[in-house]
Amino acid sequence: MINERTPEESATWTPSRRSTVSWMVYDMGDTVFQQVMITNYFPVWVVAVMGGFDAHISLVNTATMGLMLLIGPWIGAVSDRLPRRVPLLMTLVVGCCVFTFLVGGSLVPALMLFFAANLFFQAGVVIYDALLPAVSTPANRGRVGGTASGLSNLGALGGIALGFFVLRAGGAYETIFRATAIIFLLLAIPLFLWVKEPPRPVDREPVGAVARGAFRDLAATARRARAYPELIRFLIGRAFYAEAANTIGLFLGIYLVVTLGFTSEQKDLMLLLGIGAAIVGGIGWGFVVDRIGPRDTLMRVLTVWSLALALVAATGFALLPTVALWAIAPLAGFALGGIWASDRPLMIGLAPPQYLGQFYGLYALAGRFAALFGPLLWAFIVDVLGLGRPVALTVLLALVLVAMWILRPLSSDIGRAPAPTP
Repeated sequence: MINERTPEESATWTPSRRSTVSWMVYDMGDTVFQQVMITNYFPVWVVAVMGGFDAHISLVNTATMGLMLLIGPWIGAVSDRLPRRVPLLMTLVVGCCVFTFLVGGSLVPALMLFFAANLFFQAGVVIYDALLPAVSTPANRGRVGGTASGLSNLGALGGIALGFFVLRAGGAYETIFRATAIIFLLLAIPLFLWVKEPPRPVDREPVGAVARGAFRDLAATARRARAYPELIRFLIGRAFYAEAANTIGLFLGIYLVVTLGFTSEQKDLMLLLGIGAAIVGGIGWGFVVDRIGPRDTLMRVLTVWSLALALVAATGFALLPTVALWAIAPLAGFALGGIWASDRPLMIGLAPPQYLGQFYGLYALAGRFAALFGPLLWAFIVDVLGLGRPVALTVLLALVLVAMWILRPLSSDIGRAPAPTP
């Protein structure tokens, strides 16, 4: 059974600085994997080196996210039934790193290994996000989440730098993939060792009983979610803007190299510029969250990001010169740095604390649903309709605008820390 209130939400719970920093460091390793395997080098390797298509990337990611639609909420429910979430996260990270280390060789086996690695990675994200209340307090949650989001981009910088120097030295893409697995594991170790979770009063059960109980919890969660209409609205809106964020992250490298004719080095420098701005944005938006609340912050972030997407698409239509991207990239990065800084605290403000893992499973479900259909939509526009990548970017812009329309009625008070008593 699950207690009606988690110790993480207790007013007396104060995480140690080492616990908080370790959680942030993990986010750096998480982003190394995302930058190399999801956003940058693996997709480019599939298309530019192995002769694959955008559709290969889309189909593998669709299969991963389709499976995550089924197991993501269940993973969150399992974590609610365990005394600690960290051991489960450790299992998922080790599995991800092993499969990533083995990626390479011919195209089809590499795609299968990437599928397995990405599946473990995505499941781990559910558990990692649910640990935020254990490493923060309501008063500093925006700063902790925002700083993690900003500093995570150091991992993206590291991933780009890793690939840049390996390729410049004449190394193989497989070397990049193996190094990524090692780096991710090393940066996860501090969380495994030092993130302390207050013991949660759950019944000790065998593994099989935990798994079966989690399935029962899912049915109850689906019924319970109907009692939280603002939560449902947020999850629907999140599916739209996450669809745009996940899809552009997957295909941006291909867009720069194949559509706009950037060299690999120019593409990497452009991404470095955007990531540098995302570091500043994540930290800066985190302070904004603590000041005005996560809902109002997220709406401002999406407004800036909409402008950036419109400008990026304009370069593909030759309405702006490609040199303008050197100015657009920092704007886009600054906005993207604020998405996760604001929407994780917003989710915590909407979800009942005693079922945080289960509802974070639904939070992840919205993201995976987006990641399932976003790449398919991109591939349909680019490969089936033949309309080109600039048109696909315009469609992503429309998705963000729809998300803003859906989220607009949410209360500005959600997730805001109570005002200090005089």
